[in-house]
Amino acid sequence: MLRLRPTMLSDLDWVVSVERDPANLPFITPWERPQHEGAIRFPDSRHFIIETDEQARAGYVILQGCRNPNGSVELKRLVLQTKGQGLGRAVVRQLKAMAFSQLKAHRFWLDVKALNTRALALYRSEGFVDEGCLRESVRLSGEGADGYDSLVVLSLLDREYRARVALGQEAA
Repeated sequence: MLRLRPTMLSDLDWVVSVERDPANLPFITPWERPQHEGAIRFPDSRHFIIETDEQARAGYVILQGCRNPNGSVELKRLVLQTKGQGLGRAVVRQLKAMAFSQLKAHRFWLDVKALNTRALALYRSEGFVDEGCLRESVRLSGEGADGYDSLVVLSLLDREYRARVALGQEAA
């Protein structure tokens, strides 16, 4: 069982610690606590804690553009504490349903560091289409890091999502 619940201010120390975990740090640009507080409070954003039955908190996710007049919702961040258990896929499927059903998105998009090959493979297998590459747009961080990485931009349109639902590739 997987649940997304709104993040509370009392969760933020844990969120920041998961974000700064050496297993996650190469793949994200970490935020300071006030940035997370803003995402909780800002009506255009949704900040969720990912919970499972086995582990109360398994990760967190941030959506932005939830009130975007163009219907363009961004998956800003998805961070898991434990990897390789299929949680990422389950969360992405829940988020797609939320974006297109509840938030009435026309376009659900994200960017991923090019070095994050596992995430890229997941998003592509879930129907996201490459839109382009922002070459060497983020500085690598972490011990011994020197250089830049590119961001790959991917998106899924509402009609593509509906086609996946019709083909049984998405839960209705």
